[in-house]
Amino acid sequence: MSETEAQTTKKRTKKDDYIVQGSILAAAAVLTKIIGVVYRIPLTNILGDEGNGFYGYAYQVYAIALMISSFSLPTAVSKLVSIRLAKRQRRNAFRAFICSLAFAIGVGLFISLTIFLGAGLISTHLMKSPLSVYALRVLAPGLLIVAVMAVIRGYFQGMGTMLPTAISQIIEQVFNAVISIVGASVLFGIGTKAGEKSGEELLGPAYGAAGSTLGTVVGSLSGLLFLLFVIFLYKNVIRKQLKRDRTQNVESYSFLLKALLLTAIPVVFSTAVYNINQIIDLTIFNHVMESQGYVEKEYMALQGIYTGKYDTLINVPMAIANALGTSLVPSLTAVVTAGTKKQVHSKINQTLRLTMVIAIPSCIGYFVLASPIMVLLYNDSSATPAHLLMAGAIVVVLYGLSSVTNSILHGLNYMTSPAKNAAAALGIHLVAFVLMMTVFKMNVYALVGGNIVFALAMSILNLLKIRKVSGFKIDFVSTFGKPFAAAAVMGIVTFGVFRLFDTLIGGRVIPVCISLIVAILVYAVVMLKIGTLSEDDILDLPMGGRILRISKKFHLLPAVKVEE
Repeated sequence: MSETEAQTTKKRTKKDDYIVQGSILAAAAVLTKIIGVVYRIPLTNILGDEGNGFYGYAYQVYAIALMISSFSLPTAVSKLVSIRLAKRQRRNAFRAFICSLAFAIGVGLFISLTIFLGAGLISTHLMKSPLSVYALRVLAPGLLIVAVMAVIRGYFQGMGTMLPTAISQIIEQVFNAVISIVGASVLFGIGTKAGEKSGEELLGPAYGAAGSTLGTVVGSLSGLLFLLFVIFLYKNVIRKQLKRDRTQNVESYSFLLKALLLTAIPVVFSTAVYNINQIIDLTIFNHVMESQGYVEKEYMALQGIYTGKYDTLINVPMAIANALGTSLVPSLTAVVTAGTKKQVHSKINQTLRLTMVIAIPSCIGYFVLASPIMVLLYNDSSATPAHLLMAGAIVVVLYGLSSVTNSILHGLNYMTSPAKNAAAALGIHLVAFVLMMTVFKMNVYALVGGNIVFALAMSILNLLKIRKVSGFKIDFVSTFGKPFAAAAVMGIVTFGVFRLFDTLIGGRVIPVCISLIVAILVYAVVMLKIGTLSEDDILDLPMGGRILRISKKFHLLPAVKVEE
């Protein structure tokens, strides 16, 4: 590599480090989601659809509490820390971290106790699922653990490194997987014996669900311990940085707490709505299904298919959009502060395109291979799980788009806009969902339909706001058109390859695995050949220089027209 190329690469790496950091976080997120899918296979077999229903319902309540206590904190803390580090105020950045930590402990402890003590009331009267109480009580302590972990992750993200977050996520998921399977297996047996004595046939699945949630808590604790270990390793470095800091204006904790709340509350609201729409949907679903003559075993089994199979798969590609959004916020904030409008537009455009490059082929892949994937992972050849995945495949695109546009608005310093848009989208979604359940009687498919309506409304509102406040106009051809064209070719070829190998070889594994490998290769070739990614985009990726050289060597990039 020449000296000029080396300087260009170094400059590019510094300028667009958020993509590399986002890629690290995305890789970890996808790996954890894959682990999640893999361990859910034996877990689903242990719990059955009824047990998955209890687990899914309890976890939705847990997720709402988590949104309030924790999920806004990494974004809020990273924003507070990155702003102060940009001004070379390391002492104030560390004080922001300490203030956030104290806040997280207080709020996390309060919400943990509230959920634990109120689990019976919530499960019986609100959820219409009394036996979910066991899983909910086991999950409650995890709220405090995750709140503390969220602040530490936000501190590292604010300093521009996603590595501690990424590693802690992997450790967390590994422990989660092992403990969930063991806990579910042991407690399912205990619950079954207790159910035989009491005459409650669903006690086994309910106990099993509680055992599986134990993995969530232990996994969170393992992730927190790793992050505390990293803080311990870097304590001397942090201490030296604070000693060298000559900042005259030392911010008070009361000022920092106010700044944290003003940053976190809008994020809390917008992210909470993402989960509260799920718990509202499941509650309405249970009530309507009961009024339509279904018994608890029937509607909890359908709910178990939705939460345990469909939702688990849908969340895998969405993790990439969430990771890119997480790394974008501090980066875009810095560009908005010191950059030009052109640089802001370029960063927004690139983030949207990279998100769609992943989301659109995932959507097409799920649609084409829905039934084979369900058979491969869950040995379930029934129509409902496959049809759910086919109907909801578009959710990958819409939720990915809504998630990353949320982050763009946060990076543009419009913190309350996603919250307002989420409230509007929730209202639209609830009207549509109730109509689907009561008028059209769509049964479990209404849950998927509600997801589509909410994410679509959220995406449109966010994009309109981004255009209004920044002047950015989305390029539909490069953002959606080219990835869809490449994904459509991929889908046709993949379907043909699966049919061929299913006929010639058969079985659950080989036809699907070969089809997925072919899908990745075909999509990559077509995507590059039609110019979905520019050379700059490729160079901004991890190992971008190597990828670009390989692409040129095999003539995978569009031919450059030479003017005569």
